[in-house]
Amino acid sequence: MWSSLIEASQKKPFGTPFMTPKCQGHDESNQRLIKNHNISAFAVAEGDSCEFGSNHYFLLCGLGGILSCGITHTMITPLDLVKCRLQVDSAKYKSVFNGFKVTLAEDGTRGLVRGWAPTFIGYSIQGMFKFGLYEVFKVYYSALAGEELSYEYRTSLYLVSSASAEFFADIGLAPMEAAKVRIQTMPGYASTLREALPKMMSDEGIASFYKGLVPLWLRQIPYTMMKFACFERTVELLYKYVVPKPRQECSKGEQLVVTFAAGYIAGVFCAVVSHPADTVVSKLNQEKGATAGDVLKKLGFAGVWKGLGPRIVMIGTLTAAQWFIYDAVKVWLRMPRPPPPEMPESLKKKYGLA
Repeated sequence: MWSSLIEASQKKPFGTPFMTPKCQGHDESNQRLIKNHNISAFAVAEGDSCEFGSNHYFLLCGLGGILSCGITHTMITPLDLVKCRLQVDSAKYKSVFNGFKVTLAEDGTRGLVRGWAPTFIGYSIQGMFKFGLYEVFKVYYSALAGEELSYEYRTSLYLVSSASAEFFADIGLAPMEAAKVRIQTMPGYASTLREALPKMMSDEGIASFYKGLVPLWLRQIPYTMMKFACFERTVELLYKYVVPKPRQECSKGEQLVVTFAAGYIAGVFCAVVSHPADTVVSKLNQEKGATAGDVLKKLGFAGVWKGLGPRIVMIGTLTAAQWFIYDAVKVWLRMPRPPPPEMPESLKKKYGLA
Protein backbone atom coordinates (compact mmCIF):
# COMPACT_ATOMS: atom_id res chain seq x y z
CA MET A 1 0.00 0.00 0.00
CA TRP A 2 2.72 2.48 0.94
CA SER A 3 4.59 1.87 -2.29
CA SER A 4 1.40 2.59 -4.21
CA LEU A 5 0.93 5.82 -2.31
CA ILE A 6 4.47 6.81 -3.21
CA GLU A 7 3.81 6.07 -6.86
CA ALA A 8 0.59 8.07 -6.56
CA SER A 9 2.39 11.20 -5.51
CA GLN A 10 4.77 10.82 -8.41
CA LYS A 11 2.15 10.01 -11.09
CA LYS A 12 -0.06 12.99 -10.19
CA PRO A 13 -3.40 11.20 -10.66
CA PHE A 14 -6.86 12.69 -10.27
CA GLY A 15 -6.35 15.72 -12.49
CA THR A 16 -4.71 18.36 -10.27
CA PRO A 17 -4.43 17.27 -6.60
CA PHE A 18 -0.88 15.96 -6.90
CA MET A 19 0.51 18.91 -8.79
CA THR A 20 2.44 20.21 -5.78
CA PRO A 21 5.61 22.03 -6.80
CA LYS A 22 8.88 20.48 -5.65
CA CYS A 23 11.66 22.34 -3.94
CA GLN A 24 15.06 22.26 -5.57
CA GLY A 25 17.82 19.95 -4.36
CA HIS A 26 15.64 17.16 -3.02
CA ASP A 27 15.55 14.73 -5.97
CA GLU A 28 18.30 12.50 -4.57
CA SER A 29 16.78 12.29 -1.10
CA ASN A 30 13.35 11.59 -2.62
CA GLN A 31 14.77 8.67 -4.57
CA ARG A 32 16.23 7.21 -1.35
CA LEU A 33 12.87 7.62 0.36
CA ILE A 34 11.05 5.90 -2.48
CA LYS A 35 13.53 3.05 -2.44
CA ASN A 36 12.98 2.60 1.29
CA HIS A 37 9.17 2.85 0.97
CA ASN A 38 9.03 5.85 3.29
CA ILE A 39 6.93 8.86 2.32
CA SER A 40 7.21 10.83 5.53
CA ALA A 41 9.75 13.44 4.39
CA PHE A 42 9.08 14.41 0.79
CA ALA A 43 10.07 17.87 -0.41
CA VAL A 44 7.62 20.56 0.61
CA ALA A 45 6.24 23.24 -1.73
CA GLU A 46 7.05 26.81 -0.82
CA GLY A 47 4.57 28.14 1.74
CA ASP A 48 3.22 24.70 2.70
CA SER A 49 3.97 22.89 5.94
CA CYS A 50 3.95 19.44 4.28
CA GLU A 51 3.64 17.80 0.91
CA PHE A 52 0.35 16.45 -0.36
CA GLY A 53 0.27 12.65 0.05
CA SER A 54 2.98 12.43 2.71
CA ASN A 55 2.58 10.74 6.11
CA HIS A 56 2.77 14.19 7.68
CA TYR A 57 -0.12 15.35 5.50
CA PHE A 58 -2.29 12.35 6.41
CA LEU A 59 -1.61 12.80 10.13
CA LEU A 60 -2.62 16.46 9.96
CA CYS A 61 -5.79 15.44 8.10
CA GLY A 62 -6.54 13.10 11.01
CA LEU A 63 -6.05 16.00 13.41
CA GLY A 64 -8.44 18.09 11.35
CA GLY A 65 -10.96 15.27 11.55
CA ILE A 66 -10.66 15.08 15.35
CA LEU A 67 -11.36 18.80 15.69
CA SER A 68 -14.13 18.97 13.11
CA CYS A 69 -16.11 15.96 14.35
CA GLY A 70 -15.36 16.07 18.09
CA ILE A 71 -16.20 19.75 18.52
CA THR A 72 -19.30 19.85 16.32
CA HIS A 73 -20.98 16.71 17.66
CA THR A 74 -20.39 17.83 21.25
CA MET A 75 -21.86 21.27 20.55
CA ILE A 76 -25.16 19.79 19.36
CA THR A 77 -25.49 17.27 22.20
CA PRO A 78 -28.83 18.79 23.38
CA LEU A 79 -30.41 18.44 19.93
CA ASP A 80 -28.98 14.93 19.53
CA LEU A 81 -30.37 13.94 22.94
CA VAL A 82 -33.88 15.12 22.05
CA LYS A 83 -33.66 13.46 18.63
CA CYS A 84 -32.70 10.11 20.21
CA ARG A 85 -35.55 10.36 22.73
CA LEU A 86 -38.03 11.13 19.96
CA GLN A 87 -36.86 8.00 18.16
CA VAL A 88 -37.13 5.62 21.12
CA ASP A 89 -40.14 7.06 23.01
CA SER A 90 -42.43 9.04 20.71
CA ALA A 91 -45.33 8.69 23.14
CA LYS A 92 -43.54 10.76 25.78
CA TYR A 93 -41.53 13.07 23.52
CA LYS A 94 -44.07 14.26 20.93
CA SER A 95 -41.99 16.87 19.11
CA VAL A 96 -38.63 18.62 19.22
CA PHE A 97 -39.97 21.50 21.32
CA ASN A 98 -41.90 19.13 23.57
CA GLY A 99 -38.76 17.03 23.95
CA PHE A 100 -36.75 20.03 25.14
CA LYS A 101 -39.57 21.06 27.48
CA VAL A 102 -39.91 17.61 29.07
CA THR A 103 -36.14 17.20 29.41
CA LEU A 104 -35.76 20.60 31.06
CA ALA A 105 -38.65 19.90 33.42
CA GLU A 106 -37.28 16.51 34.50
CA ASP A 107 -33.51 17.03 34.43
CA GLY A 108 -32.90 20.77 34.28
CA THR A 109 -30.35 22.41 32.00
CA ARG A 110 -27.69 19.84 32.92
CA GLY A 111 -29.92 17.16 31.49
CA LEU A 112 -29.61 18.66 28.02
CA VAL A 113 -25.88 17.88 27.87
CA ARG A 114 -26.23 14.33 29.16
CA GLY A 115 -23.92 12.10 27.14
CA TRP A 116 -21.47 14.82 26.09
CA ALA A 117 -18.37 12.82 27.15
CA PRO A 118 -18.97 9.70 25.00
CA THR A 119 -20.06 12.03 22.20
CA PHE A 120 -16.82 14.00 22.29
CA ILE A 121 -14.53 10.96 22.65
CA GLY A 122 -16.39 8.75 20.18
CA TYR A 123 -16.74 11.29 17.41
CA SER A 124 -13.17 12.54 17.84
CA ILE A 125 -11.97 8.98 17.20
CA GLN A 126 -14.38 8.60 14.32
CA GLY A 127 -13.36 11.93 12.79
CA MET A 128 -9.68 11.05 12.91
CA PHE A 129 -10.23 7.89 10.87
CA LYS A 130 -13.03 9.29 8.69
CA PHE A 131 -11.07 12.26 7.33
CA GLY A 132 -7.55 10.87 7.67
CA LEU A 133 -8.26 7.54 5.99
CA TYR A 134 -10.43 9.19 3.34
CA GLU A 135 -7.40 11.13 2.18
CA VAL A 136 -5.27 7.96 2.28
CA PHE A 137 -7.75 5.85 0.32
CA LYS A 138 -8.38 8.61 -2.22
CA VAL A 139 -4.66 8.73 -2.98
CA TYR A 140 -4.36 4.94 -3.02
CA TYR A 141 -7.38 4.21 -5.23
CA SER A 142 -6.58 7.01 -7.66
CA ALA A 143 -3.09 5.56 -8.06
CA LEU A 144 -4.59 2.15 -8.86
CA ALA A 145 -7.06 3.59 -11.36
CA GLY A 146 -4.64 5.93 -13.14
CA GLU A 147 -4.98 9.58 -14.12
CA GLU A 148 -7.72 9.33 -16.76
CA LEU A 149 -10.04 6.90 -14.93
CA SER A 150 -9.58 8.80 -11.67
CA TYR A 151 -10.93 11.92 -13.33
CA GLU A 152 -13.73 10.35 -15.37
CA TYR A 153 -14.98 8.26 -12.46
CA ARG A 154 -14.11 10.69 -9.68
CA THR A 155 -17.54 10.40 -8.04
CA SER A 156 -17.03 6.65 -7.72
CA LEU A 157 -13.58 7.36 -6.31
CA TYR A 158 -15.09 9.63 -3.64
CA LEU A 159 -17.71 7.02 -2.80
CA VAL A 160 -15.39 4.04 -2.41
CA SER A 161 -12.74 6.06 -0.55
CA SER A 162 -15.23 7.42 1.98
CA ALA A 163 -16.90 4.03 2.45
CA SER A 164 -13.53 2.40 3.13
CA ALA A 165 -12.62 5.09 5.67
CA GLU A 166 -15.96 4.96 7.47
CA PHE A 167 -15.78 1.17 7.86
CA PHE A 168 -12.79 1.61 10.18
CA ALA A 169 -14.05 4.84 11.74
CA ASP A 170 -17.21 3.15 13.02
CA ILE A 171 -15.24 0.45 14.81
CA GLY A 172 -13.73 3.24 16.89
CA LEU A 173 -17.07 5.00 17.36
CA ALA A 174 -19.29 2.03 18.28
CA PRO A 175 -18.41 1.66 22.01
CA MET A 176 -18.92 5.36 22.74
CA GLU A 177 -22.11 5.49 20.69
CA ALA A 178 -23.54 2.55 22.64
CA ALA A 179 -22.70 4.26 25.94
CA LYS A 180 -24.12 7.59 24.75
CA VAL A 181 -27.47 6.14 23.75
CA ARG A 182 -27.84 4.33 27.10
CA ILE A 183 -27.02 7.49 29.04
CA GLN A 184 -29.44 9.60 26.99
CA THR A 185 -32.41 7.25 26.59
CA MET A 186 -32.43 4.88 29.59
CA PRO A 187 -33.51 6.76 32.74
CA GLY A 188 -31.65 5.57 35.81
CA TYR A 189 -29.10 3.52 33.86
CA ALA A 190 -26.15 5.90 34.18
CA SER A 191 -25.61 9.63 34.14
CA THR A 192 -21.91 9.68 33.21
CA LEU A 193 -19.51 7.74 31.01
CA ARG A 194 -17.62 6.53 34.09
CA GLU A 195 -20.81 4.86 35.31
CA ALA A 196 -21.97 3.52 31.95
CA LEU A 197 -18.84 1.68 30.76
CA PRO A 198 -18.35 -0.67 33.75
CA LYS A 199 -22.11 -1.29 33.93
CA MET A 200 -22.24 -2.26 30.27
CA MET A 201 -19.30 -4.63 30.73
CA SER A 202 -20.85 -6.16 33.84
CA ASP A 203 -24.34 -6.61 32.37
CA GLU A 204 -23.62 -7.72 28.80
CA GLY A 205 -19.86 -8.13 28.41
CA ILE A 206 -17.71 -6.81 25.58
CA ALA A 207 -20.47 -7.54 23.07
CA SER A 208 -22.50 -4.64 24.48
CA PHE A 209 -20.01 -2.19 23.01
CA TYR A 210 -20.43 -3.56 19.49
CA LYS A 211 -24.02 -4.82 19.34
CA GLY A 212 -24.91 -1.73 17.32
CA LEU A 213 -21.90 -1.89 14.98
CA VAL A 214 -23.70 -3.35 11.95
CA PRO A 215 -26.60 -0.86 12.15
CA LEU A 216 -23.97 1.83 12.72
CA TRP A 217 -22.26 0.79 9.49
CA LEU A 218 -25.65 0.86 7.76
CA ARG A 219 -26.20 4.38 9.06
CA GLN A 220 -22.73 5.89 8.80
CA ILE A 221 -21.34 4.40 5.58
CA PRO A 222 -24.16 5.70 3.31
CA TYR A 223 -24.06 8.96 5.26
CA THR A 224 -20.32 9.37 4.79
CA MET A 225 -20.43 8.35 1.13
CA MET A 226 -23.03 11.04 0.53
CA LYS A 227 -21.15 13.51 2.76
CA PHE A 228 -17.89 13.29 0.84
CA ALA A 229 -19.10 12.64 -2.71
CA CYS A 230 -21.84 15.29 -2.58
CA PHE A 231 -19.48 17.79 -0.99
CA GLU A 232 -16.69 17.25 -3.51
CA ARG A 233 -19.00 17.53 -6.51
CA THR A 234 -20.92 20.49 -5.04
CA VAL A 235 -17.68 22.40 -4.50
CA GLU A 236 -16.76 21.69 -8.11
CA LEU A 237 -20.16 22.91 -9.36
CA LEU A 238 -20.20 26.01 -7.16
CA TYR A 239 -16.86 27.18 -8.52
CA LYS A 240 -17.96 26.35 -12.05
CA TYR A 241 -21.44 27.91 -12.09
CA VAL A 242 -22.01 30.07 -9.00
CA VAL A 243 -18.80 31.72 -7.80
CA PRO A 244 -18.11 34.66 -10.14
CA LYS A 245 -14.34 34.19 -10.26
CA PRO A 246 -11.88 31.26 -10.40
CA ARG A 247 -10.94 29.58 -7.12
CA GLN A 248 -7.34 30.73 -7.30
CA GLU A 249 -8.57 34.35 -7.34
CA CYS A 250 -10.77 33.85 -4.26
CA SER A 251 -9.44 34.78 -0.83
CA LYS A 252 -9.07 32.10 1.85
CA GLY A 253 -12.21 33.50 3.53
CA GLU A 254 -14.24 33.30 0.31
CA GLN A 255 -13.08 29.73 -0.23
CA LEU A 256 -14.21 28.81 3.30
CA VAL A 257 -17.67 30.29 2.58
CA VAL A 258 -17.93 27.99 -0.46
CA THR A 259 -16.81 25.10 1.74
CA PHE A 260 -19.56 25.85 4.29
CA ALA A 261 -22.27 26.14 1.60
CA ALA A 262 -21.26 22.88 -0.06
CA GLY A 263 -21.12 21.19 3.34
CA TYR A 264 -24.67 22.24 4.21
CA ILE A 265 -26.06 21.01 0.89
CA ALA A 266 -24.29 17.69 1.41
CA GLY A 267 -25.59 17.50 5.00
CA VAL A 268 -29.25 17.67 3.97
CA PHE A 269 -28.82 14.69 1.65
CA CYS A 270 -26.83 12.86 4.33
CA ALA A 271 -29.62 13.23 6.89
CA VAL A 272 -32.27 11.72 4.63
CA VAL A 273 -30.11 8.81 3.46
CA SER A 274 -28.95 7.77 6.93
CA HIS A 275 -32.00 8.51 9.10
CA PRO A 276 -33.74 5.08 9.11
CA ALA A 277 -30.55 3.33 10.25
CA ASP A 278 -29.97 6.07 12.83
CA THR A 279 -33.38 5.33 14.35
CA VAL A 280 -32.60 1.61 14.48
CA VAL A 281 -29.25 2.26 16.21
CA SER A 282 -30.91 4.41 18.88
CA LYS A 283 -33.66 1.86 19.55
CA LEU A 284 -31.31 -1.12 19.40
CA ASN A 285 -28.94 0.24 22.03
CA GLN A 286 -31.91 1.02 24.28
CA GLU A 287 -33.49 -2.46 24.20
CA LYS A 288 -31.51 -5.37 25.61
CA GLY A 289 -31.45 -8.54 23.53
CA ALA A 290 -33.19 -6.98 20.53
CA THR A 291 -31.92 -7.42 16.97
CA ALA A 292 -32.05 -4.96 14.11
CA GLY A 293 -34.84 -7.04 12.56
CA ASP A 294 -36.88 -6.92 15.77
CA VAL A 295 -36.51 -3.15 15.96
CA LEU A 296 -37.49 -2.64 12.31
CA LYS A 297 -40.56 -4.83 12.73
CA LYS A 298 -41.62 -2.95 15.86
CA LEU A 299 -41.10 0.52 14.42
CA GLY A 300 -42.58 -0.05 10.99
CA PHE A 301 -41.98 2.18 7.96
CA ALA A 302 -43.34 5.36 9.55
CA GLY A 303 -41.49 4.74 12.81
CA VAL A 304 -38.01 4.77 11.27
CA TRP A 305 -38.62 8.33 10.01
CA LYS A 306 -39.43 9.76 13.44
CA GLY A 307 -37.22 12.74 14.24
CA LEU A 308 -36.23 13.40 10.59
CA GLY A 309 -36.93 17.15 10.87
CA PRO A 310 -34.51 17.84 13.71
CA ARG A 311 -32.01 15.46 12.14
CA ILE A 312 -32.01 17.46 8.88
CA VAL A 313 -31.35 20.66 10.82
CA MET A 314 -28.78 18.92 12.99
CA ILE A 315 -26.92 17.08 10.23
CA GLY A 316 -27.06 19.97 7.76
CA THR A 317 -25.53 22.35 10.27
CA LEU A 318 -23.17 19.67 11.56
CA THR A 319 -21.85 18.69 8.15
CA ALA A 320 -21.37 22.30 7.06
CA ALA A 321 -19.52 23.11 10.29
CA GLN A 322 -17.34 20.01 9.99
CA TRP A 323 -16.21 20.83 6.48
CA PHE A 324 -15.64 24.46 7.47
CA ILE A 325 -13.51 23.47 10.49
CA TYR A 326 -11.64 20.80 8.50
CA ASP A 327 -10.78 23.25 5.72
CA ALA A 328 -9.97 26.01 8.23
CA VAL A 329 -7.52 23.66 9.99
CA LYS A 330 -5.82 23.06 6.64
CA VAL A 331 -5.51 26.82 6.14
CA TRP A 332 -4.27 27.34 9.71
CA LEU A 333 -1.66 24.56 9.44
CA ARG A 334 -0.60 25.71 5.94
CA MET A 335 -1.48 22.35 4.40
CA PRO A 336 -1.81 21.82 0.64
CA ARG A 337 -5.39 22.47 -0.51
CA PRO A 338 -5.65 21.33 -4.13
CA PRO A 339 -8.36 22.94 -6.28
CA PRO A 340 -11.23 20.87 -7.76
CA PRO A 341 -9.94 18.35 -10.32
CA GLU A 342 -9.46 19.39 -13.91
CA MET A 343 -9.53 17.21 -17.00
CA PRO A 344 -6.05 15.79 -17.76
CA GLU A 345 -4.43 16.93 -20.98
CA SER A 346 -4.50 13.36 -22.33
CA LEU A 347 -8.30 13.31 -22.02
CA LYS A 348 -8.63 16.73 -23.61
CA LYS A 349 -6.68 15.44 -26.62
CA LYS A 350 -8.72 12.23 -26.63
CA TYR A 351 -12.02 14.14 -26.77
CA GLY A 352 -10.70 16.86 -29.10
CA LEU A 353 -10.83 19.58 -26.44
CA ALA A 354 -7.13 20.45 -26.36
